[in-house]
Amino acid sequence: MRETYTIGTLAQRADVHLETIRYYQRRGLVGEPDRPLGGVRRYTEDHVQRLRFIRHAQELGFSLDEVGELLKLEDGAHCREARTLGERRLADVRRKLADLQRIESALSVLVDRCGAVKGRVRCPMIASLQAAP
Repeated sequence: MRETYTIGTLAQRADVHLETIRYYQRRGLVGEPDRPLGGVRRYTEDHVQRLRFIRHAQELGFSLDEVGELLKLEDGAHCREARTLGERRLADVRRKLADLQRIESALSVLVDRCGAVKGRVRCPMIASLQAAP
C-alpha cells in the first residue's frame, strides 16, 4: 500500500505553503483527491513530485501558465515542445541579464562620479536622475 499524506504533510514534504497547494489546485496544476465520506483527502508521493516540479520550474523563471504547458508534456514524449518553452525562457533570461548589465554599468559610473566630487557641489547621481528623459 502506498503511503499517503494529509495536505499539511504534503506541504511539508514538497516544501511549499499549504495555501500554495490550494492555489495550484484552483489553477488546475495539481489534482485534488476525492474526499472519502466523513474523511480527509489523502495525497500521494505523485503529488509531492508534481509540487516539486512546479517549484523547480518556477525557480527557473517559468510562469504558472508555462508550468501548465510543461506539465502537459511531462510524459517525456514531447521533448521538442518542451525545448521550445525552454528556449523562450532562456532568451528572456538573457534579455534580463543584458538589462541588468546595462544598469550595473550605468550605476557604476554614477557611483564613481559621486566619489570623485569634493566640496559643496550638486550630487552627480541625483543630477543625472533628474535630467533623465
